[in-house]
Amino acid sequence: MQRGFTLLELLVVLVIIGIMLGAVSFSTMQSSRQRLLTDAQRLALLLQLAREEAIVRNRPTAFEANQDRYHFLVRNDNKWELINDLDLLRERNFSFSPTLLSMTPAPLSDVNELRIVFGREPVDKPFILDIKVGEDHVTIRADGVGHFAVE
Repeated sequence: MQRGFTLLELLVVLVIIGIMLGAVSFSTMQSSRQRLLTDAQRLALLLQLAREEAIVRNRPTAFEANQDRYHFLVRNDNKWELINDLDLLRERNFSFSPTLLSMTPAPLSDVNELRIVFGREPVDKPFILDIKVGEDHVTIRADGVGHFAVE
């Protein structure tokens, strides 16, 4: 009497394992919409941190972005400088490029990039930041008193 598996039985097991691995890997991959939502949530937290930094440092702090990357600035001696002493507010690239940003109400800025300035006061003007990549769209709403909601 021979012991072992037939070739057909081995093939059936391999097909079942392949289907299971495919299902697991497909469920762990984020869609582009989910990745954009994750980026927007990270950005909302960083905007909140920048707003708090403006109050703590007692100096205006700004978020500045183009379609590829974003960074945070602090106003020192009548000029804007990159924040280098806080790793969380370092320059970052967007996950997707190009990322289109628009703000309501439109920012009053003379630079080519989008700039949101947080003052030293605990109350700022509310705004809506729209983030669009291809057909995917996410909104960050700031209420002016420190709450940033991603929709």
